[in-house]
Amino acid sequence: MNDVAQETADDTPSLHVLVLAAGASTRFGSPKQLAQVNGRPLLHLAVSRAVEVAGQSVTVVLGANAADLAPLLRHTGASVVINRDWAEGMGSSVRAGVARIPAAADGALLMLADQPAVTADDLRRLVHAWRRQPRCMVAAQYAATAGVPAIFPREDFAALGGLRGDAGARALLRRGGDRLVRVPLPAAAIDIDTPQDLLNLQKP
Repeated sequence: MNDVAQETADDTPSLHVLVLAAGASTRFGSPKQLAQVNGRPLLHLAVSRAVEVAGQSVTVVLGANAADLAPLLRHTGASVVINRDWAEGMGSSVRAGVARIPAAADGALLMLADQPAVTADDLRRLVHAWRRQPRCMVAAQYAATAGVPAIFPREDFAALGGLRGDAGARALLRRGGDRLVRVPLPAAAIDIDTPQDLLNLQKP
């Protein structure tokens, strides 16, 4: 039994993971979720790490190119929700994911499919920090900012569900004040938006 499952069994706060992967990858020129990193598609890599940390308490939000991406998830144990309003922006994907969080979940870990340097151990660091202060938001600290991956307690689910347009969860983190816990996570600064980003990542 992994650490997160053991802690949940001990009645500590339970967590559900949302992997946001609904974007059209316009800057990449093709579905970047299919781009290969170390022989594995970006989406499969992210979801595998989420499952390693949270078991089957993982929901993947797809939108653009969902038909091409869904087959990557068949054997991961994660569930899938289709965001048909994906063109609206990130806020719609957060809303779609939050609507599927189980009622028993005390918190939600939001992560993206395009941060390939973020490991399962990095995610566990966030989880452990949140379990110590479960009423707080816990966010990755990188490049002088706090962002995703980030954990939000249940009391913030309504605010997440109210996001609109291209406003993502970072807007809530900026207003976190004393409720925001920052965990240094430099790997989160690496994201894949363009083919050049992928080439830079693969350079020896």
